[in-house]
Amino acid sequence: MKIMTLLVAASALSTPAIAQTQAPDPARLKASVEKLVSFGTRHTLSSASDPKRGIGAARTWAAAEFARISKTCGGCLKVESVSERFTGPRVPDGADVVDVLAIQTGTGDPNQVVIIAAHIDSRVSDVMDFTSDAPGANDNGSGSALVMEAARVLAGEKFDGTIVYALLSGEEQGLLGGKLLAKTAKARGWQVRAMLNNDIVGNTTGQNGRIVANRVRVFSEGIRSAEDAKAGMTRRGIGGEDDGPSRALAKAIDDIAEANPQIGLDVFAVRRPDRFGRGGDHTPLLEAGYPAVRFSVGIENYDRQHQDLRVEAGRDYGDTVKGMDFPYLAKVTALNVAALRTLASAPAAPAVVSLDGALSMDTRVFWDAVPGAAAYKVYWRRADAQDWADSRVVTGATETVLKDVVVDDHFIGVAAIGKDGAASIVTFGGMAPRK
Repeated sequence: MKIMTLLVAASALSTPAIAQTQAPDPARLKASVEKLVSFGTRHTLSSASDPKRGIGAARTWAAAEFARISKTCGGCLKVESVSERFTGPRVPDGADVVDVLAIQTGTGDPNQVVIIAAHIDSRVSDVMDFTSDAPGANDNGSGSALVMEAARVLAGEKFDGTIVYALLSGEEQGLLGGKLLAKTAKARGWQVRAMLNNDIVGNTTGQNGRIVANRVRVFSEGIRSAEDAKAGMTRRGIGGEDDGPSRALAKAIDDIAEANPQIGLDVFAVRRPDRFGRGGDHTPLLEAGYPAVRFSVGIENYDRQHQDLRVEAGRDYGDTVKGMDFPYLAKVTALNVAALRTLASAPAAPAVVSLDGALSMDTRVFWDAVPGAAAYKVYWRRADAQDWADSRVVTGATETVLKDVVVDDHFIGVAAIGKDGAASIVTFGGMAPRK
């Protein structure tokens, strides 16, 4: 892997609403998407050196945009690229895959990281066609513009955790940029609290003509793909199939949306890692053991995905700007920004939560202490429910007893709470270690 530096407690009772000091701008999002489209194609195998056309020109422009944002906040972003050469079925002759990163270092442990990402590459019908125009307006100019706009909105703000804004290459050639990002995180020792992958987040009219402008889908895995057989059996034994870290992250984003109704989006928390039979750049992060989710529109138009530009029988095919809704994209951006503010302000989630209550009417809950936590919030629900129903805030201790909560009949988890009320994702409770 090659690295190229370019430049530089009462409030803990519920998910806090996020004060929006700046709002995402639909006009700026549109301008960013139009600029990305202007490069003609952003196919991973297109030119890396042409100053006006191809993936290289798009990445250079994006890095310059991050650098420009950084200047507005006195150099708060470190802008760099990481690259690695990949070969595979969709890169048979090899290709240098480059991820552009802008890193907003936290004031606490800089290795506590939240990532917001999107892939910058595009394609047409033939995944190997790197010469035809591939506008990639919605897939995935929308996500790329969102990541850059989130950086602009949050530039200059201070967070305990580090935020990494990532524009990834090679998604259409086999999730290569996501694989490079996962390797980068491991190599640098990042403790990734969350990865928010935004892919196709800018349209509201579906292929059937239906308009869905008030909803965004958030996809998450339940059973962890990073678990080995033993860990999988343990999770099965405690009933935690719906409460892995990725699923907990999706539930937290849903809570954030509900706590911020001014954003105007309902989170449709889809209980699968991605759309049916499909994948995205969050997949390699999941495989590496990090909590990660995918944001995508409430309804898709498949005529505008992975299509040559053409008109057939009066139907438009191709991923162009005219198929997008930029006020909607601004709302999805605002939800991402609110999630980043919460997750980067909160402490890390407890590493382990243990339960002890077999053959008892009460359950003892105990967990690992979390640096920087001002309190902890213990959640529980009946074992036939999906959403947490009850909770208790605990201060000055790392255990509590839930009276008349029978462990056989309930699921239990714990989140860490920061001094400003921001909460980590919930760590699901398991069996206490045997002595």
